[in-house]
Amino acid sequence: MPFHLVRAIFTTAAGAMLALVAMPSQAQATCTPDRPVRLVVPFPAGGGTDIIARRLAEHLRQDLKQPVVVDNRAGASGNIGAENVAHAAPDGCTLMLTAAPFAIAPAVFKGLSFHPVKDFTAIAKVASVPLLVVTRADSPLKSMADLMEAARRKPDAISYGTFGTGAPPHLVGSQIQRLGNFHMTHVPYKGGQAALPDLLSGQLDIAIMDVVSMTPLIRAGRLRALAITGPQRTAALPDVPTLAQAGIAFDTVGWYAIFGPAKMDPATTARINQAANRAMKLPDMTKAVLDGGALLVDPPPTAEQWQAAFNDEVRIWGEVARSANISLD
Repeated sequence: MPFHLVRAIFTTAAGAMLALVAMPSQAQATCTPDRPVRLVVPFPAGGGTDIIARRLAEHLRQDLKQPVVVDNRAGASGNIGAENVAHAAPDGCTLMLTAAPFAIAPAVFKGLSFHPVKDFTAIAKVASVPLLVVTRADSPLKSMADLMEAARRKPDAISYGTFGTGAPPHLVGSQIQRLGNFHMTHVPYKGGQAALPDLLSGQLDIAIMDVVSMTPLIRAGRLRALAITGPQRTAALPDVPTLAQAGIAFDTVGWYAIFGPAKMDPATTARINQAANRAMKLPDMTKAVLDGGALLVDPPPTAEQWQAAFNDEVRIWGEVARSANISLD
């Protein structure tokens, strides 16, 4: 047989073999309807992120027409759950609903095993989430003015709890102290729910927490809100002043958003983005967001728009963390 025919046959066979080898990985590149979607929440059950995730998961299940299971993987200010997602296959079967601490992580944690921009795909921003400065209902602190006066009178005697060192509430607390010229003692917890017993018992003077998980306790008369972050008051708590109205010129707002592993297929990313955006417009989701004190994202960004905005968030929060000189091993 002529050499050129042998070479042609060999080349064709080799190409066929490579195609066969490639087929399994291509088949796994999409999360097929027979496989469940795991929605990782990197915080404990019962917190604001978890509340939104469980409601959203049901609507995603109906829209995507496949099971969606919430998987709480708490710890290290959300880094344990994020690391789990970073190492997952980028097929759309593993997603994460998280909050603003995710954007701060590279600025405060040394030796982090992932980077929120390089190792993740930003998919959808589902809500903006102000933070609340809260205390127990029978606390002598009835306003931010009371808090600042008490803290100035006895520096570091007032304790404030957050859901983790380096998390947005910690940075907000640092900024409040700097802008208000007073000092408090930071007490980090593994999630907002973990801080509640100490806050309600009076062992903890105040806490800075997300509005979604704190609003029900305020309405029930168990907690008192002293101020809310953001440029405006929330309809859920109309009597609570903003920090700016209370004398602290600070209006940063957090968020809830969906991410996946890096290198997800753009079509899969767009499909999940659109499903999430549709879900957030449904009456029960809108009510859950507004009743909880959070804010709707209107208009909702595309995946590409959210990726660009998130990249900026990582940069901006990093600058805040560095200015507060917050870093962890």
